Amino acid sequence: MTFARSPKNYFSLICLLLALGTLVLYLPLATHPFIIYDDEEYITGNAHVTTGLSWENLRWAFDGAHAANWHPLTWVSHQLDASLFGVNAGGHHMMNVGLHIACTLLLFVFLRNATGALWRSAMVAALFAWHPLHVESVAWASERKDTLSTLFWLLTLLAYVCFVKKGSWLAYAAALVCFALGLMSKPMVVTLPFVLLLLDFWPLERIKDFKLQSVNLKLLAEKIPFFAMAFAGSAVTYLVQSGAGAVWQTPLLDRLANAVIAYARYVAKLFWPSDLAIVYSHPKHWPVWLALVCLVILAAWTTLVLLRWKKSSFLAVGWFWFLGTLVPTIGIIQVGAQSMADRYTYIPSIGFFIAIVWGAVEFFSNRPAGNKILTAFGAAGLIASLLMTAWQIHFWRDNVSLFRRALEVSPNNYVAANCLGKAYEKIGDPAHALVLYRASVEVEPRYPQSQFNLAMSLFEFGETAEGIKHLQSAAALEPRNPDIQYDLGVYFAQRSSWPDALQCFSNAVALRPNFAPAQGSYASALANTGEFAKAVQHFREALRLQPDYAAAKKDLERLLTEHPELK
Repeated sequence: MTFARSPKNYFSLICLLLALGTLVLYLPLATHPFIIYDDEEYITGNAHVTTGLSWENLRWAFDGAHAANWHPLTWVSHQLDASLFGVNAGGHHMMNVGLHIACTLLLFVFLRNATGALWRSAMVAALFAWHPLHVESVAWASERKDTLSTLFWLLTLLAYVCFVKKGSWLAYAAALVCFALGLMSKPMVVTLPFVLLLLDFWPLERIKDFKLQSVNLKLLAEKIPFFAMAFAGSAVTYLVQSGAGAVWQTPLLDRLANAVIAYARYVAKLFWPSDLAIVYSHPKHWPVWLALVCLVILAAWTTLVLLRWKKSSFLAVGWFWFLGTLVPTIGIIQVGAQSMADRYTYIPSIGFFIAIVWGAVEFFSNRPAGNKILTAFGAAGLIASLLMTAWQIHFWRDNVSLFRRALEVSPNNYVAANCLGKAYEKIGDPAHALVLYRASVEVEPRYPQSQFNLAMSLFEFGETAEGIKHLQSAAALEPRNPDIQYDLGVYFAQRSSWPDALQCFSNAVALRPNFAPAQGSYASALANTGEFAKAVQHFREALRLQPDYAAAKKDLERLLTEHPELK
């Protein structure tokens, strides 16, 4: 039977099993909803996305930073989904599953082409496809940037291998283009030039050791365009995120401690992926002893890898792939409230899997019954991954389940408590939401989202005095949040404190000029402080944005009646 012996047929069969296995595993996502954490900003509440592909929306995607990032291709992919599926969450999720399958197959092809190892490449691809840590990148619609950027990352690596093996400058140009597309999908791919150098060391064997003189000028010159693009991407990302207030100003020692502890936690979760959560809130301060223990363990393993670089080159490449590609998200520059995130392992885990799979083959290859033991361990690992991933996908079935699970595995998780409160509020349980908002504020009073949500909840229950204190706290903590500024302005307007209301509405309009209620409320505040001509201008802008805005239309007509000279 030719089929059983043909490597080509094995290759096709592996591709089929990887694709079908991943599809079946993630098929439940077709019935899952959007979640309340980022999906509103990225999809359901974003008119530039929900209205689908158009020239205006394409221009918006490219013309500036949105959601504290510049990733225009990610926005375009969401717009395409909206054109195809509207706001049907299942369609968006299954598009993400399709991209995950494509990444899995590209990873398999890349490793097969670069190393010539069929079954080891298949094992790495299967671990990538079915590992529980990757559920977040696939099941979360807003994380389209993970799957899309990784698609271009792997296309870049494939083109680069083709360039090295065949000397095709067309392949080199394709690698540059794919890298640029990856940067426009998620800035985390800035580490790719570093990985190209690792590939030169192994498996391409263009670099013979780690000594500087072994890296000839030709190899460095090849990478200059890649490093230039990576530098530009890093600079743009830092400016965008710091300008949006996403960069947290925490002490350097605290950030370094979180970085080494996060590395250790990522390794632990790759080996034993338990207690996974959509968000792991930042504790601000880690115990010094814990950071030192993690640092010693990481340093010891790195030293061991370097000592074995001649005999086991893949260990060094896999390990430094893992360490290096995590650098942008490891917390040295702290962005957001998380101490780590499962989604950040999407690309770094590839290096880790390479080290584990190739290392296991080397370890068992010369031992009695080594192949049988290796096959048993491999099968057990894949079965465990499939079961744990299916279990993890189950928690994404609705918002309450997702964030309740996060609180179960990390009880002091103030971000999860805030989101769970919002989830209960969405299903009509405001009392439960109030309890969770209070709990979130108690754990971390400096978290503006929970201060804001607590204020809104207190207003609903008639606790106005306490509510305004928390709303003011939220505004002080996050002065660049248009929702907080707008709601604080509404509070002042209801009490006819027009100068204060004017300032808040002015801030809200500056931060989100296309929000019609903010334009209309700003116009009312202007009219009440005697700035009638400016008020007319903003009433008209509110009606341009929302033609059926009845209150703005009525107030504008009254103002023009009282001041006909403004017509």
